[in-house]
Amino acid sequence: MAVWLKFAALATVTATATVTWIPPTDAVPAHYAVSPRRAYPPLLSGEQLSGPLFNHPYKVMAYQMAANVESVLFQQPCYCRCDRALGHKSLHSCFEGTHGAVCATCMRQAVYAYQQTQLGKTPKEIRAGIDRGDWQQVDVENATL
Repeated sequence: MAVWLKFAALATVTATATVTWIPPTDAVPAHYAVSPRRAYPPLLSGEQLSGPLFNHPYKVMAYQMAANVESVLFQQPCYCRCDRALGHKSLHSCFEGTHGAVCATCMRQAVYAYQQTQLGKTPKEIRAGIDRGDWQQVDVENATL
């Protein structure tokens, strides 16, 4: 099937969906324009946040912060580019499994989203900060709820 035909089919499906998913580009990773209305896999929580991948308290804290801003995470790209490597659709995807526990980029971005939400920022304002790289200054190990 020709590349343009595949793209046209994808564009049609995307245009008719109930929520707009922004596919990845070279500049900005995948994310949603708004939080989806349909059910998606839940973020890991509770007893799931134990074991060797959660060997530091800050990893559990990052997941807890992510859970507090779950709807915001859908609207955020993840600059570790897991959209390319793992097929993730947004920063939310990183915390549906254990990827967020092994990736400093994901943790920093989730903590940044939580902190900025606490300051009253909108998801769009948070996304602008993530796009600028403001999350790179986040101290994940000392972040608190």
